[in-house]
Amino acid sequence: MSKFLVTGGAGFIGSHIVEHILSEGQAVIVLDNFSSGKETNLSFVNESQISSKQYCLIKDDIRDYEACLKACSGVDYVLHQAALRSVPKSMNNPYEYNEVNIGGTLNMLRAAQQCNVKRFIFASSSSIYGMTDKFPERETDYPLLISPYALTKLTGEFYCRIFSENFNLETVALRYFNVFGPRQAPDDEYAAVIPKFICCILKDICPPIFGNGKQSRDFTFVKDVVQANLLAAKIPDISGKVFNIASGSDNSIVELVAILNQLAGKSLQPEFLPERAGDVFKTLADISNSKKSLGFKPKFDFKQGLSLTYDWFCADQSRCR
Repeated sequence: MSKFLVTGGAGFIGSHIVEHILSEGQAVIVLDNFSSGKETNLSFVNESQISSKQYCLIKDDIRDYEACLKACSGVDYVLHQAALRSVPKSMNNPYEYNEVNIGGTLNMLRAAQQCNVKRFIFASSSSIYGMTDKFPERETDYPLLISPYALTKLTGEFYCRIFSENFNLETVALRYFNVFGPRQAPDDEYAAVIPKFICCILKDICPPIFGNGKQSRDFTFVKDVVQANLLAAKIPDISGKVFNIASGSDNSIVELVAILNQLAGKSLQPEFLPERAGDVFKTLADISNSKKSLGFKPKFDFKQGLSLTYDWFCADQSRCR
């Protein structure tokens, strides 16, 4: 039985990874300070009556090196999801993003190296590509990042490569593209677009679009991200590499509104607002390298994932408070 450490394991993506690991009979430690993670995201642990040998929750912060060291003890694989995530928030608070996303990642890398972890998987971001006009975006493209958040993720990638090349710690960086799915938070002004729009539709509120709505995203269903993390942990001879994790196709924001209206049987029109600083116009990934080297293959297209996410919010509309 392998033992995994999932930082940010009470968050949206992290909790899905934890759930999958436990379903396979593996052991998992969750390290989370609950700044954005929620205990309800881990409710499946109590429902499944998981033993203490298979699951452990550590409520602590990746900015505390001793906490990182404790969490890494006896661990085979670290799946590092913990981070501050909002691009717009990073524009207003770059110091905290630097402290958490760069300092915290360095703490985790040092702790993993000290504890002889087999491999460290880093959750990076498509925001690194920034305002590119070259599509599809490839891992070898020059980064044109335009936000502090993107800078923190690129720095994390470079730290991973440095630890792979100099400190005998295998690392893999996964550049996530616009992940969505059940458990994604809709509850602040910077919430990701899909849960925010679902809640607008359910409440008969016109969804707010920043810009003209023609901007597009390579939306990636969360269970495909889970698949990528588990592949990246075990596939041999990929240490120090970076991989795009996405669907490989894009949809515009106005298309998103149209599909949600169709799912809900409604015809709400969007409210168009000024563009936001730090937002890119388009993301579209080349995932050929992930397919070839990881064996990654997206299992959910956009409409399938959106339908599953919509159904999850419909099942309990109090999630849209």
